[in-house]
Amino acid sequence: MNSNHVIDASEADFEYEVINYSQNIPVIVDFWAEWCIPCRSLEPILIKLAAEANGGFRLARVNVDANPNLALKYGVHSIPAVKAISQGQVVGEFSSLQPERRIREFVAGIIPPSPITLAIEKANSLTETYDWENAEPIYLDVLEKQPEHPAAVLGLVKIYLATHRAEKASMLLQEFPESRAYSKAELLKPLAKALTDFENGSLPNKEDIDYFYTNCMRLVSRQNFEAALDGLLEIIKENRAYRSGEARGAYLGILELMGENNPQTRKYRSELTAALF
Repeated sequence: MNSNHVIDASEADFEYEVINYSQNIPVIVDFWAEWCIPCRSLEPILIKLAAEANGGFRLARVNVDANPNLALKYGVHSIPAVKAISQGQVVGEFSSLQPERRIREFVAGIIPPSPITLAIEKANSLTETYDWENAEPIYLDVLEKQPEHPAAVLGLVKIYLATHRAEKASMLLQEFPESRAYSKAELLKPLAKALTDFENGSLPNKEDIDYFYTNCMRLVSRQNFEAALDGLLEIIKENRAYRSGEARGAYLGILELMGENNPQTRKYRSELTAALF
């Protein structure tokens, strides 16, 4: 079980492996026992999060049966019990088995943000204000340090879609890494296809509705997202199944491109719901 980020701690080495170690890096202590069934479910979650953090915190497992004095010192009355220690002090704790989402939130509150996390936050803020030029090199720098970082890949996809590089966006989407950002990437696929067809001059032009659809993609390419949404909404009202539902998919993709913090996103999402139902 012992590794660089996950250790078994005891009364003999707790001061060194946990208290002293926590002066530089937070330590999450998992109090457990062989007979504790919930502990068996909690353990793999904590180990997975420690691996994902890659040194952001240390996981120290303490068997309460073998180390009763530690359990007594830290007020462990039931297990599993988890204590987060930083600078030698308990800075957070929870008891009993929790959903993975809550455990992630607990861990996130303990670990200081990494340089990559801070870089992604900065790039995302720039992307939300359509400052593609300054956001792009930040995402690229993150990917140099951590290839296939989902948030960085997603950010680049959005930039490529907004700056006449839809084919490059489509290539990134085809191999998008499995992650919590995957669903957002899926929302962008129809828009990427439509813009790629537009940039290649391969959109249909037989009927009036085709002309309107092409014009919507032209508006997106000019970053006139709201006008494009207005046009797509009219197309959806006229023919929901147009291009096998691609108009609706492109509409949702533009909303994802605009971002949830854009005050117009909620308005246009409501308008789509009204048009469909």
